[in-house]
Amino acid sequence: MNHEMENTFDSIESAREFIALLTEAVVEAKRDVEADVERESASMGSRRLEALRLTLYNVEKLEFHMNKGRRILNDLRSLRRLLFEERSARPARVQAESKAKAIGEILPTTATFASRPKVSRYNTGYPVA
Repeated sequence: MNHEMENTFDSIESAREFIALLTEAVVEAKRDVEADVERESASMGSRRLEALRLTLYNVEKLEFHMNKGRRILNDLRSLRRLLFEERSARPARVQAESKAKAIGEILPTTATFASRPKVSRYNTGYPVA
């Protein structure tokens, strides 16, 4: 059990899975509290009803923060993928350029693309003035 808890946050993906499970539990608890509030609302002015409403408020805050945490983890995962892909893409481009030079090919550059005429955004095929 202790080993499983140590591995829970070893990666962003495992943390996301944990947050997803925890969010499901929070949503289920929220449904239960909402049902309790509905039941208790028949007895007006009950101290128990006020406690249930406060509980519902706090569970809703927790749900909000869980969703916010999940979005932050998604952003971190996207940033990590972007950083690692850029790192692996740069050497691939350098390798492709050196390979092309070795066999005498010319790779398109940004200057090559800049010299092409602009085409209408409506895909008419006519150059834009």
